[in-house]
Amino acid sequence: QVQLVESGGGLVQPGGSLKLSCVASGNIFSIYAMGWYRQAPGKQRELVADITSGGRTNYADSMKGRFTISRDIAKNAVYLQTNSLKPEDTAVYYCKLVSNARAYWGQGTQVTVSS
Repeated sequence: QVQLVESGGGLVQPGGSLKLSCVASGNIFSIYAMGWYRQAPGKQRELVADITSGGRTNYADSMKGRFTISRDIAKNAVYLQTNSLKPEDTAVYYCKLVSNARAYWGQGTQVTVSS
């Protein structure tokens, strides 16, 4: 079993920042990639950013320049620094891990951007 625990969400004003964290534990043998997705009410889950074991990053166009994904291999952790947040960034943010051709998801952390 693999468990993913996200943290760092919350309420922030427009223009503010949050840093999301995700730590993986359990039977992890080889991580191919970790990433962040989000789902707003009434919308489909969408990619925010991901990072491979080799360090290659990929961002959704609307997040480029505002969000930064990073990882700590030793801790099996991935982080998402979110800056210049907008009300449309309000969503539940989910962590995803791909290992041995399987995908694992966390429970999500709520990010609300509102004045």
